[in-house]
Amino acid sequence: MKIRKAVIPAAGYGTRFLPASKAVPKEMLPIVDKPTIQYVVEEAVEAGIEEILLVTSKGKESIENHFDFDMELETVLQKKEKQDLLERVRYVSDLISIHTVRQKIQKGLGHAVYCARTFVGDDPFAVLLGDDIMYSDQPVIGQLIEHAEKTGCPVIGCQEVSPENISKYGSVEHSQRSGRRARVTNLIEKPKPEDAPSNLAVLGRYVLTPDIFEILADTPRGVGGEIQLTDAIKTLAERRQVEAYDFQARRYDVGQIQGFLEATVEFALRREDVSREFQSYLEELLDDLN
Repeated sequence: MKIRKAVIPAAGYGTRFLPASKAVPKEMLPIVDKPTIQYVVEEAVEAGIEEILLVTSKGKESIENHFDFDMELETVLQKKEKQDLLERVRYVSDLISIHTVRQKIQKGLGHAVYCARTFVGDDPFAVLLGDDIMYSDQPVIGQLIEHAEKTGCPVIGCQEVSPENISKYGSVEHSQRSGRRARVTNLIEKPKPEDAPSNLAVLGRYVLTPDIFEILADTPRGVGGEIQLTDAIKTLAERRQVEAYDFQARRYDVGQIQGFLEATVEFALRREDVSREFQSYLEELLDDLN
């Protein structure tokens, strides 16, 4: 099993970030000076992905434009001898081959992934959700790809969450847990804490096989009236072995304002060019507030 293709669903409305997301896709909101979608694409590239499909929707053209060449901008930067900025702009457009398809009607994550069936064909593929930004030594999707290539099984990325937070995610019922992996026996999308089979939550990274599309085509609407990817993977696990992998990373839920702010502060503090001055500002601010 070799994974060279990735799908990034980016068709949501981003209602938690209104009014900012009314005209600007939430995927283009910056963490320091990079849009969130770029962090996700870079993770895929670092893991060896060679082609990416962005599943977008109406009004998301700026995402595609971000990864395209902008000759006018490059010419201006070149004339002004702003070589550093020119290199950063070219880096983005040279990152990887990007394809797009529109999810014309938003029917949920499962339907968004189903929109990728022509792009994927008969190949196994990765799925990376844009609301989850990861900071890790090894790319998270790379950790899952490595496990999938060893086992030949579909893999879902997971971490333990607190009981009160499991209702935000898919909960994994599992067996044969050993180290960081376990066999998936059941999945429940956004259960009440008392109904969750475990606190092992599905968190935005997957390696899937193309037989998921046949299942998605027949998956009825579930929680929230949407076609849930979790429901389709549950069916897949009834037909073949599916693995849960407890990945190593600091994860940020940038689909929530709190997670977005945490990511902004922590990524800024990791940046050599801004961290010292920014840290001094934060220390002064805390002193003033106290």
